Amino acid sequence: MAEIYDPLDPDRGDLEVYAAIVEEFGASRVLDVGCGTGTFACLLAARGVEVVGVDPAEASLEVARSKDFAERVRWVLGDATALPPLRVELATMTGNVAQVFVADTEWGATLHGVRDALVPGGRFVFETRDPARKGWLEWNRAETYQVADIPGVGAVETWCDVTSVREPLVSFRHTFVFASDGAVITSDSTLRFRSRAEVERSLKSAGFVVDEVRDAPDRPGREFVFIASRG
Repeated sequence: MAEIYDPLDPDRGDLEVYAAIVEEFGASRVLDVGCGTGTFACLLAARGVEVVGVDPAEASLEVARSKDFAERVRWVLGDATALPPLRVELATMTGNVAQVFVADTEWGATLHGVRDALVPGGRFVFETRDPARKGWLEWNRAETYQVADIPGVGAVETWCDVTSVREPLVSFRHTFVFASDGAVITSDSTLRFRSRAEVERSLKSAGFVVDEVRDAPDRPGREFVFIASRG
């Protein structure tokens, strides 16, 4: 599945927002938490930034290592709770990765891991969906259905369906149908929708100072973009 992730989501204009923030704060050493297939890490590396990309999925990192400028990135298999000693100036968590941490314990451990990787005053920048917008109401076949023709794979149909809503937890299933052999693969996930106040409390508990909460310019009114610094 890691090999078809990028072709199914080719428009990553959202990452330019984060690249601009890296430039805004003049960060030359960046940690990309939940880097996935490495699109953002390689984008920064191409611009001369020293990047560490960490992700728990080896398959995703294999894809990442095949990309242009991947040789300039330090790839780490794992998560933010078990990082090697680092002193980065800025850490990012794009693509709503913050919502995969369902339990408070794992979210708190992640925040502490990120804080430990930052230099004093270093910043942590990440996004999470505003639960008040109930974005999951659009996660259905009518809204998410697409067909992509992927080189070496063929046509792939995909869509999303919500399977359970028990706020703040929302579970959903992605379905993939491969035209080449009719194979059907499903992937089930659960996300946690934390309120702005809840996220701010968790950051303060982990030793961060919340500097600013911005809107996502490409998704106005739908996301919180937190900028916090190591206290």
